Amino acid sequence: MTPPSPAEAGARAGSGSLVAPPSPRRNGPGGRSGRSRGSAERALRWVVGRLAGAVLVLWAVATLIFFAVRLVPGDPAEAILGGPGSQASAEALALVREQYGLDQPLVVQYLQQLGRLVTGDLGTSWSLRADVAGLLLEQLPGTLALALASLVVAWLIALGTAWWATLGGRAASAVSSALEVVAAAVPHFWLASVLVLVFSTQLGLLPPVSTGTPVGLVLPVVTLAIPVAGFLGQVTRDSLLDAASAPFAVTARARGESTSGLFRRHLLRHAALPGLALSGWAFGSLLSGAVVVESVFARPGLGRTLLGAVTLRDVPLVTGVALASALAYVVVVALGDLAERAVDPRERAS
Repeated sequence: MTPPSPAEAGARAGSGSLVAPPSPRRNGPGGRSGRSRGSAERALRWVVGRLAGAVLVLWAVATLIFFAVRLVPGDPAEAILGGPGSQASAEALALVREQYGLDQPLVVQYLQQLGRLVTGDLGTSWSLRADVAGLLLEQLPGTLALALASLVVAWLIALGTAWWATLGGRAASAVSSALEVVAAAVPHFWLASVLVLVFSTQLGLLPPVSTGTPVGLVLPVVTLAIPVAGFLGQVTRDSLLDAASAPFAVTARARGESTSGLFRRHLLRHAALPGLALSGWAFGSLLSGAVVVESVFARPGLGRTLLGAVTLRDVPLVTGVALASALAYVVVVALGDLAERAVDPRERAS
């Protein structure tokens, strides 16, 4: 029996046959446009969730800083007038309390500060008599450059030790594990002092204080990077060793893949995922360590500004520095999440 010709098939379909030739699928809920809309909706939900989380974090930081500074013994009005050494009169203290709203109940002061923060008004520094937003714009770039450069150096150290542990066998893995534990436990102040003693005092290779040049950035960056590299190295090394023994790695070696090619094309992507998830935490640790490092190396930045503001009980400046640090942390965590999704196809699919 010969199959019907196209004309006969059309005639049969027109004479009431229930069988119709299949039509190509149009863009609909299950087509390409539907998938695009689904991806856009997921991206929108991710952005909205991140923004809501950022607002919550900033509110929590502002609340914590407000009440923590108020719990410190002493009179804020006296701090505004220069501290206990100013010997301000009772009339001057009363005038300052009225001017800054310090005579209001604590809850009222808190709500007033939240209202100013919502409008973007960070206030005026009590100790420096300058706009807090302007001070942050001056000090923030230096601290961000220090933290980001330290994060890059920490990743380079972590990947280098992880690769060495993978190529060197059990002995190299044991040595790298011990070095990572020691590096993660080293205090910033002690490490900075040792680096200055060796590379500045004895060898004379690097300046002991920040000079505003790339050379002056070396010791602060290394001081911040080594402890973070210890944590990142531990996670990356374990992931790299697990990936090296996985079936896909064995198959790649059987096909003649070189060790360096296997590391670059296959192992690195798997090993970097846990470290990328920890990059946000690492950046927050670098920002907190900047307080010590900037003080030791006399480097201008948010760390030294925060230390002076806490000493003088400068509530607006402390709040501004804390909010700027929290915002930078939230942004870096979001970028780390995006990098993790870009590296891992499973994250993009979810």
